[in-house]
Amino acid sequence: MGIDDYGGGQGPEPTVLVVTTNDVPGHRVEKVIGEVFGLTVRSRHLGSQLGAGLKSLVGGELRGLTKTLVETRNQAMERLVEQARTRGANGVLMFRFDVSEAADIGTEVCAYGTAVVLVRE
Repeated sequence: MGIDDYGGGQGPEPTVLVVTTNDVPGHRVEKVIGEVFGLTVRSRHLGSQLGAGLKSLVGGELRGLTKTLVETRNQAMERLVEQARTRGANGVLMFRFDVSEAADIGTEVCAYGTAVVLVRE
């Protein structure tokens, strides 16, 4: 597996700019649209669970689980971006992820932030 299997985020020219900061240098917030989020819940794959159990005996990274979590986070972020775009935003400020267990059957990942309209200064 290459580095692309373990990463995420946006491409070089996103239609909705997503940042973890309160503002974007060179831009001003023209309009605050409000909170947006993208949510997904993934069940655990039996094969990766067995592999994780065996790997925990000898130590090391749980690559199958890492890849699944990256895919899950990317899906949650894609849903956040789509919601922001649908509501007329071209930016999301204060972007965050929240990860939790979902009733002992899977992992819930929520991507959230504040949808805004940004104008270049």
